[in-house]
Amino acid sequence: MAGIADWPTFCRDCLSDATADRPCAHCGSTRILAHPELETMAIAHLDCDAFYAAIEKRDDPALKDKPVIIGGETRGVVSTCCYIARTYGVRSAMPSFQARKLCPDGVYLKPRHAHYAEVARQIRARMDLLTPLVEPLSLDEAYLDLSGTDRIHGMSPARTMAKLAGEIEGEIGITVSVGLSGNKFLAKLASELDKPRGFAVIGMAEAVSFLRDKKIGIIRGAGKVLENQLNRDGYMTIGDLADAEPRELARRYGATGLWLARIAQAQDSRAVDPGGEMKSISSETTFNTDLSRYADLEAVLWRQAERVSARAKKAGLAGRTVVLKLKTSNFKLRTRSTSLESPTQLADRIFRTAQIALKREADGTRFRLLGVGISNLSDAAGADPGSLIDPDSDKRAATERAMDKIRLKFGGEAVGKGRGLNKRR
Repeated sequence: MAGIADWPTFCRDCLSDATADRPCAHCGSTRILAHPELETMAIAHLDCDAFYAAIEKRDDPALKDKPVIIGGETRGVVSTCCYIARTYGVRSAMPSFQARKLCPDGVYLKPRHAHYAEVARQIRARMDLLTPLVEPLSLDEAYLDLSGTDRIHGMSPARTMAKLAGEIEGEIGITVSVGLSGNKFLAKLASELDKPRGFAVIGMAEAVSFLRDKKIGIIRGAGKVLENQLNRDGYMTIGDLADAEPRELARRYGATGLWLARIAQAQDSRAVDPGGEMKSISSETTFNTDLSRYADLEAVLWRQAERVSARAKKAGLAGRTVVLKLKTSNFKLRTRSTSLESPTQLADRIFRTAQIALKREADGTRFRLLGVGISNLSDAAGADPGSLIDPDSDKRAATERAMDKIRLKFGGEAVGKGRGLNKRR
């Protein structure tokens, strides 16, 4: 049986062939990657390390050795934080008051979403040069299917991904972690094994045994509620699911049970889907103090509608469904969806649609968060046709598009609609 000395091995820094457990003979790097299936795996997951915080540290070197937390203003939650902040116990989605207790000397910064999106586009452009099969999950992570690309790039998918990671670090100035395997579930899991600046491989031959002692919570899509239910029923690890009869899991949990049975056997037939990259466009804000007055909530709704509209226009997309999101002072979430006859990308139409739902919800309840979004996305080519029911909509649409042109020429704050200037109709 072949030992580690016979495994495919290369240096992650210079991509040269190397010897396992020894520094690279060409560049001296100790970042050596060795695995028996290294040259055959082609499904990759790339995850930017503490993306927002990494960009802020790149842009301001004075932050390099400081705990940086993005979000977490007076109210709200942490968007992300650097690895230094994580040593204090700070985590993404943590309430800001808790983060400040754990890390009172941290540097708390407001998110710069447009800036982060631009960096994400730079990374996406590099991925697109490697394969047409790129499926972004968010700004900072994506799946890639590099099957067959070894003939194009003259190297295996593993070396191609190592080269990409080096280019992102050297040219963009942030680090990424890479997971490589034979399917999406395992590639995603692998990318979390060696963060930050990591590269891990989970081979198909070892996958089932590798998963056996892992907690069910590591399965993407198995939320806390499902994990707790499975634990109560005696399934504590993925190995417990693997040992169970699929029919029994199906009897207990329906289609979810069959899915769990497949995952426990390291089976994931999902293809990397470039068409599944963006499901919705949304914007939300958490208030410094709870709001209950309709007029106050309406003003916030308009600002969020403008942001969603700007992002949709920039992406060339429109949505057929408008979603209003509210979170009460006791953290109860309310979402209200409205389907449109035709897709929209106009702030005015997004606002007016969500406004109807907001009027019903603004009954004196105190809210801590408001957001709006569009989903069921499509190309914007056929969006926002004229309306016979509301003839003034054409005038409002023309006004909005004229203002878009002025903003494009003179800047985003060059002109605003009356509602955006806190005037009432």
